[in-house]
Amino acid sequence: MHGDMPLKLSQLLVARQGLLQGAQLANLALAFHLLQEFATRIQRARLTGLVCLQSPEATEDGGWAELTALEGNQSLIEEHFTDEDLMDLADTVAYVTEADVVSVKFRIEQFYETFVAPLRAGLEQAGIAIDIAASGVEQDAPSDLPQKQ
Repeated sequence: MHGDMPLKLSQLLVARQGLLQGAQLANLALAFHLLQEFATRIQRARLTGLVCLQSPEATEDGGWAELTALEGNQSLIEEHFTDEDLMDLADTVAYVTEADVVSVKFRIEQFYETFVAPLRAGLEQAGIAIDIAASGVEQDAPSDLPQKQ
């Protein structure tokens, strides 16, 4: 029911396309927010070097997503990201790239430019105003960084 009146099947069918578009934009907004948080964490930790992100399907054991340092120190990545964090990251990258399996190499210090900036541009092109606090990657002042609650 929709309030006191039942929702009619014909109304849902008429509204279907708009609802699907709204859901797609809401999912992209959530992906943007999550990726922006990762970008902030990466910058705060001052992580650098070439890395490889793989979804569970692309890993040898198939259990967890992996972020492997191809340059630099793997322990720094493990210090800053849990297995659950990496699953969220791989799932989000898979969603925004429309990939079934993620296996991508990138420079971790360019995370924002690689993943967040293109998504932000797409959201803005769709008419979405980015009204949440900018990540530290976009601004120089550390006081402007969003705070965890």
